[in-house]
Order: sequence, then structure tokens, then C-alpha cells
Amino acid sequence: MQNIVIRIIDIILSMLGLIFLSPIMAIIFLIGLLDTGSPLFIQTRLGKNQRGFKLVKFRSMKVGTTQKATHLAKTSEITKLGKFLRASKLDELPQLWNVVVGDMSLVGPRPGLPVQSQLRQEREKREIFNSRPGITGLGQINEIDMSTPRKLSRYDRLMIKNMSICLYFNLIVATISGKGRGDRLKL
Repeated sequence: MQNIVIRIIDIILSMLGLIFLSPIMAIIFLIGLLDTGSPLFIQTRLGKNQRGFKLVKFRSMKVGTTQKATHLAKTSEITKLGKFLRASKLDELPQLWNVVVGDMSLVGPRPGLPVQSQLRQEREKREIFNSRPGITGLGQINEIDMSTPRKLSRYDRLMIKNMSICLYFNLIVATISGKGRGDRLKL
């Protein structure tokens, strides 16, 4: 029952976010269009049951940059707009669409890349793929990223095991209030 309630809340909050944040998203899109000519970044990530899906973000890296885990990126690959988007977490806004269509939740383990084999193995051991991935989670607000797959997977498991409506909202509020930096890329 709790999963159904969280899914309904996901849809409502994401749709409200898309509606009310659409002016900001339109401005970022236009600036991104001028900055790189390609304001959206779409990448295959692993979702629930290890099913691949197309994650959508605002582009923060230069066009043509090799697709890799963020913690492996070089600062020279980040655009000026991208530095701002990452620092403010605004690059994540298009993922609200991923939540609406059911690929993601607002709260859950961050979806990894199919090539991140160590992360994939750690998550398989802890049954993380039984859950829908999220825009934010316990690892993110504690500044744990995919560069430490075992630690991240442990935090993901802890979050999933203890998930409640209260924890769900606490993680959203912590994220919006600026707790956690997400990836470890120095901007």
C-alpha cells in the first residue's frame, strides 16, 4: 500500500513541478541551446529490475564528451552553464518527466550506468534493483556518490529497508534545502 501511495505522490509532485517550474526550465533550455546547441542530455541508465531507461537531464558537459560516470568526468568537460546547473541541482529538473512516466521516483537509489559493473554487483547483492530509482536518496544527502559503490549500495539498502512516507518527505526536504552535493566532481 505504501508503494502505491508513494507512486501517487511522485506523480502529483512531479506534475506540479513540471507545471510550476516550466518557466525556469524554458529559460535553462534556451540558455543551453545558445551554450551548446543541445540543451538536453539523454543517457541510458539502469532502472527497476535492471531495465534500461532514458534518463533526461539538462546538459552540463560539452557535446561529444564520452558518456561516463560523473565522478570520472574532468572539470574541463563541464560547460560554464553546466557548473551552475550542477551546483544548483537544476540539471536534474527534466527527470521529473522520468518520474511521471514511471521510470523513476522522486526518492530512491540514483540510477547507475550499465557499464558501472562494480556498482551493479553491489546493488545486485543488496537487491537494490527491486526498487524504482530516484532523483534523490539517502546517499545523495550524505554526499555519497557512485565513486564508492559498496558504501552507496549500503546506504541505498538502508533507505529502501526503512522507507516510509515520513522518510520520503524528509529526503525531499533535505535535498531541496541543499543538503548533499551529489557527485564529487569539483566545480
